[in-house]
Amino acid sequence: MQATGRRRLTRRVPQPLLVGGGLLAFFVVLAVGAPVIAPYDPIYQDISARLAGPSLAHPFGTDNFGRDILSRVIWGTRIDLQIAVIGVVFPFIIGTIAGTLAGYFGGVTDTLFMRLVDIILAFPFLVLMLAIIAILGPGLASFYIAMALVGWVSYARLVRAQILVLRQSDFALAARSLGFSHGRIMFRHLLPNAMIGSIVFAMSDAVLVLLNGAAISYLGLGVQPPTAEWGIMVAEGQAFISTAWWIATFPGLAIVLLAFGFSLLADGLGEKLGVHR
Repeated sequence: MQATGRRRLTRRVPQPLLVGGGLLAFFVVLAVGAPVIAPYDPIYQDISARLAGPSLAHPFGTDNFGRDILSRVIWGTRIDLQIAVIGVVFPFIIGTIAGTLAGYFGGVTDTLFMRLVDIILAFPFLVLMLAIIAILGPGLASFYIAMALVGWVSYARLVRAQILVLRQSDFALAARSLGFSHGRIMFRHLLPNAMIGSIVFAMSDAVLVLLNGAAISYLGLGVQPPTAEWGIMVAEGQAFISTAWWIATFPGLAIVLLAFGFSLLADGLGEKLGVHR
């Protein structure tokens, strides 16, 4: 009987969802428990241990300033998780609202929306982001603003397409015939049914946001030293890749694992909710 129950539970929860959720839970624990888990201060410099290889004292080795790589990777989890989450939340909110209004009202509103989308899509995503950050100045705040100004387009197009279909459904027609306000119809009846695909997309988009955040920091336009952030660590380790491979390798693996977790979570949610990415 217990084996049957376990098999049913496994069928209900897709394997990618379990693995992806487990990976993300692991990184959340690292981020929350960084002050306790990290063996050293992430910015403490021990010149006597400069460029030391992996050992019992420093499992991931040290960098060119003698800072412990393991501690910096653990503390960097906080920044990179923040980048992945906040970098998705604002485009998601803006795109959802814009797509709902455009799909529901149609006409001039929809035409203006599509022209704005065409203008943004005419520029390469990363180039447009770099231009905005260059104008605003380096830093995480500039990165989040750039993501919000550029990244909302994908969410808006997804929600708009769903709203265009749902507004012709029987329950939407019934709501209009009962005299419900436009706001109630859009946000209480149509939007909850139109957001499923966007939620799944947000999980996979977090991978792109994470990689963009690391790339921006790598270029010196994101998080600024000496803050522990994986993109900065990869950039700092580039000059020592042939003599001290561990400086760039371990933060690079952390980026890959976190991105893999978000990707698996998106696959699992899509399978669970019947949404194909």
